[in-house]
Amino acid sequence: MNRNINHSHHHGPPDYNRAFAIGVTLNVGFVVVEVVFGLLADSLALLTDAGHNLSDVLGLLLAWGASALASRRPSIRRTYGYSRATILASLASGLLLLAAVGAIAWEAVQRFMQPALPAGETIMLVAGIGVVINTATALLFLKGRERDLNIRGAFLHMAADAAVSLGVVISGAVIWRYGLVWVDPVISLVIAGVIFISTWDLMRDSVNLAIDAVPRNVDPEAVREFLQGQPGVTDLHDLHIWAMSTTDTALTAHLVMPDGVPSDAFLHDLAATLKERYFVDHATFQVERGGDEATCHQSLHCAD
Repeated sequence: MNRNINHSHHHGPPDYNRAFAIGVTLNVGFVVVEVVFGLLADSLALLTDAGHNLSDVLGLLLAWGASALASRRPSIRRTYGYSRATILASLASGLLLLAAVGAIAWEAVQRFMQPALPAGETIMLVAGIGVVINTATALLFLKGRERDLNIRGAFLHMAADAAVSLGVVISGAVIWRYGLVWVDPVISLVIAGVIFISTWDLMRDSVNLAIDAVPRNVDPEAVREFLQGQPGVTDLHDLHIWAMSTTDTALTAHLVMPDGVPSDAFLHDLAATLKERYFVDHATFQVERGGDEATCHQSLHCAD
């Protein structure tokens, strides 16, 4: 005798529309400033950086679009809605950041071979504005970066830009004051290294979620022990835990209970505890009395 019970809490993803709107507006404005001053100062560096910042605006728009899609209700065809769009967006953000790291590193190597002229006052001034704007934008996503991979991607884009702009200000000042032209590429390589380390974590987590791995904030062994330790549960199989989005986690499990389920409240309380203690938002249980050979395709603890 099988019995399927589903219990879930859905509160929807946090609303970051205001943060995205402010971030996009500030950064589009900064791109315009860079283009204007780049043309006035005849600075290829400012115009190039404007192009880089424009790509980060596209990254913000990508994350914003995914966040908006995730808030749409499920349909008959898309029974989980568009929640997984946030996972795809975080993966795309990681790829964009890796491309940026490559561009920064390549430019640094070029400057080792052909040292750049000291950064002018105009370039340092505009870069200083960039530090303020990008830091302010990054702070908009500071709280959400730990619990939402899509928001972490947006945060890293802005934090990376702030670091690059700060590097321009520092290296420009040092070169201008002491004439140490090698400082510029060294700082650029250090910044590229820091961005790469952060991006690697983002890429790893995004790929794992894309292939339905257990989210990093969930301990699967602890969940298994918890379910197996419930009164009346003699066995557990087909336990699967995966991310529906960068904020919601789902679980399915077959519980072997020879005496059956004492009440629906037992399963409801079980799901509520999984949510509170193990960050599982959507839990589905299939209850079996046992006796039949269990089908456990792709189950970790199946016999060969």
